[in-house]
Amino acid sequence: MASPARIRLLACIFFSILAPAQTRKLSQQPLPPEAFNLTAVNVTGSRRFKSEDIVHATGLQLGQTVHDDDFRAAARHLADSGAFSNVAYTFQYSPEGTKLEFQVQDSEKFVPARFENFVWFSDQELLETLRASVPLFDGQLPLAGDLAAQVSEVLQALLLEKKIPGTGDYLRVSRTDGPIEAFAFSITGGSRIVIRNVDFSGAAPPELPLLQSAAKNLKGTEYSGNVLRVQVEKNFVPIYLARGYLRAEFGDPAPKVVPTPNKESADKSDEETLVDVSFAVNPGHQYQLSAIEIEGNKAVPAQSIRPLIPLKIGQTADATALDDSIEAIKKLYGTHGYIEASIKPEPDLDDTQFTVKYRITINEGDVFKMGDLEIQGLDSNTTARLQNNWAMHGGDVYDSSYPRKFAAQAYKSLLAMGDWKIAIHETVNQKDQTVDVVVRFDPKS
Repeated sequence: MASPARIRLLACIFFSILAPAQTRKLSQQPLPPEAFNLTAVNVTGSRRFKSEDIVHATGLQLGQTVHDDDFRAAARHLADSGAFSNVAYTFQYSPEGTKLEFQVQDSEKFVPARFENFVWFSDQELLETLRASVPLFDGQLPLAGDLAAQVSEVLQALLLEKKIPGTGDYLRVSRTDGPIEAFAFSITGGSRIVIRNVDFSGAAPPELPLLQSAAKNLKGTEYSGNVLRVQVEKNFVPIYLARGYLRAEFGDPAPKVVPTPNKESADKSDEETLVDVSFAVNPGHQYQLSAIEIEGNKAVPAQSIRPLIPLKIGQTADATALDDSIEAIKKLYGTHGYIEASIKPEPDLDDTQFTVKYRITINEGDVFKMGDLEIQGLDSNTTARLQNNWAMHGGDVYDSSYPRKFAAQAYKSLLAMGDWKIAIHETVNQKDQTVDVVVRFDPKS
């Protein structure tokens, strides 16, 4: 998880007092009190939000007495939310009242909001509660601004209202060095939430035992929506992909608090809350393999690649087996010095016949050669002997499989000296297209 640097958002705010030319003399006279009653608020420029939601977000209400400071504060409130990249306004005083118009431009990037462990509420309940208090929240949030903080405040108030211990907080979620993907809202400092059971609604009998087995280790662990979503992608979806269900979908985890008899509603923070978790499963249709095409290969002939792909035309399209094949093809290219070869399978699904054709596109890249070798952790005589046994010399085409073969042979030859841990580190030098190798030996305790 990462939090990006704060982005300073500038809102362009303009105002003017418009009066018909024929009433210019009258406008020099003090306006009656009725002129400062807000009679209309219009919004233009947004494609994401309804005008009434934006008006609601300003905090202004028809009929209230307003002045320029109120307009400026309302515009600033919209800008500070982060939902808009630009906010401007104009207003007009007249004896009939004040008309106000906002011109806005939506921010470009919004990401989903996720509720990690608010197990006492369904996502729908949370969304409805938040929409009532944060009119610019639609399930997604802008990367900058204070809209996420507004959501967090409402969630904290909800915890207090329901006497649920803990503090509502949020984090910006991203992959390593990647862009922000979501805002994760969670309860910290409250009772420990523990998974009791996991079930899968919609799963057919052939897959259900496999899913239950994959979920077995989740029982007794602490509930986290993010952790469970990772489990879905890592352990549950592959069960269907291996059986040709290429469009299989899982709903978000749906936790249900297990009732605890004879306990007061005011929970203590050191108590455990048990939950049963359900996943809705939609397998979709099962696909058969219709064809496999290989393109982009020049250094390695197709007849050397195809044996690495066990899939058969007309049989169930096992996508996990294809993933294994892609890794095998990468390793094959690595033995020829193409250590940065890119192999991408592109599925072409026919949803009328429920077949799939895979196009495997290969971008071979450059050939890399052996650079420097360094052996660490052994005495000088043994180091010299192993260096002499290393068969891949500087300038030779690099074989990415060789260091592990060398390590296996070296391990056997060093058994008389004890048991060893062997670590291999490869450094790719883009400039001269070489690979330096460090092989380190450490005695096992």
